[in-house]
Amino acid sequence: MTTTKTAQAFGAQTPESSLEQLSISRREVTAHDVEINILYCGVCHSDLHTARGEWPGSLYPCVPGHEIVGKVTAVGPHVKKFSIGDTVAVGCMVDSCRECASCKEGLEQYCEVGMVGTYNGPDKFLSGHTFGGYSESVVVDENYVLTVPSNLDLAGAAPLLCAGITTYSPLKHWNVGPGKTVGIAGIGGLGHMGVKLAKAMGAHVVVLTTSASKIEDAKRLGADEVIISTDPEQMKKYAGKLDFMLDCISATHDINAYLGLLKRDGSLALVGAPEHPIPVAAFSLIMGRKSFSGSAIGSIGETQEMLDFCGKHNILSDIELINIQDINTAYERLLKGDVKYRFVIDMASLKSN
Repeated sequence: MTTTKTAQAFGAQTPESSLEQLSISRREVTAHDVEINILYCGVCHSDLHTARGEWPGSLYPCVPGHEIVGKVTAVGPHVKKFSIGDTVAVGCMVDSCRECASCKEGLEQYCEVGMVGTYNGPDKFLSGHTFGGYSESVVVDENYVLTVPSNLDLAGAAPLLCAGITTYSPLKHWNVGPGKTVGIAGIGGLGHMGVKLAKAMGAHVVVLTTSASKIEDAKRLGADEVIISTDPEQMKKYAGKLDFMLDCISATHDINAYLGLLKRDGSLALVGAPEHPIPVAAFSLIMGRKSFSGSAIGSIGETQEMLDFCGKHNILSDIELINIQDINTAYERLLKGDVKYRFVIDMASLKSN
């Protein structure tokens, strides 16, 4: 039987309740485990959906948080990759089956048994479900822990563990780089990272937004051009011009209008998660041999590659740092899109509650 200890956290007891301070159980370090004192945790839209029971399968109490940065405080006797005092990170998953074809190919995010989420996943040690990073500490198998480049600001690095890898993975998979014209649709938590990463990869970056007020900010982030997607003339001007588009929009939108901007053999990858199905007209794909696909986070190896890339290019998320006591207000602001572009929790504030 795995022994446990108590940790302080913030979570929701029911879908209707506000997040509040509570005590949770964390396992004691086992042979291959790393214990992490959490310094910062990013706030993802997935956190809100899960805490409020808006996605199927939410489990309670729910402690969200999968953009974790902290310091190693203990290691198991068989741990080889990390030492006490190392600066490390944990993203969206903390385990997978390790035996299926996807896991053996180093694509754990597509584990055919099902990856274990950092929160709301099955906890094989404690027989309940996993608790996330809105907590003072976490214990994770070393194979799912990442190294943070020493030059990166830790608070700004936290959202790289979800927003960063969610955009980096498809950009890399579809060979974005010099000579490619890439569209980034939607400038929010995901989209602003997509702009920074695509630009650092050497692409010509075209941002699509519904808001004229975001034009200057898109250019500040690295956009070479900006399209107001509600303007038919601007959309017509760019028809057939893009090699690839990363669609970061979570609201319902006309995907066919965006597919029309792709060149022959162009691809559009969806990483936003609209609540309702998106109708796709057959001829939006057939005429031009275009592809419409999706992408989910990234593997552990790819996430480390992304962190190293961000370290090399000094890429961070644009953040607003908050105390854990402000999380419910942050959720309300997140619903309104009132953040540029990611909330990050200073977890030291948990100890002052």
